[in-house]
Amino acid sequence: MKLKVDNELLVEEFFEDTHLLGIMAPVESHHFVWQVNQTLGFDFRINNELEIQLNKKSRTYFFKVYEFIEPHRSITHYLYKNHFDGEYLLPEFKHLDFLWLIKGEAPSAEETRELQKGLQSINHVQLVVELTNEKIKNKQHLIL
Repeated sequence: MKLKVDNELLVEEFFEDTHLLGIMAPVESHHFVWQVNQTLGFDFRINNELEIQLNKKSRTYFFKVYEFIEPHRSITHYLYKNHFDGEYLLPEFKHLDFLWLIKGEAPSAEETRELQKGLQSINHVQLVVELTNEKIKNKQHLIL
């Protein structure tokens, strides 16, 4: 008997308790993450084990993932770099530089608004948008 991975189910389960923001901030990822940590009080760290590799056009592309686990709450924040060497993690959102995924206990609407406001106050941030699952064509690229 052959076992087959049900990608649709995998995607559905991964995105069950998530919230996704797209951020336009044309700066280096380490600089942006440093600003987020300093300005908003997060403690994002690069997690090389979560780095996403996509194989396209007989090349491998590497997308950095930063992680922050909230103490005393079952919430993990992931910050993805959306592009690497001309390729995009989510090609349908080429204008976005970063993707902020909140996984776990859903943040309240107020918390989400506060986060968006905080992000917009950071230097170089030009846009912060909420991304709904229906708009994302390549969800499987975000699965860790």
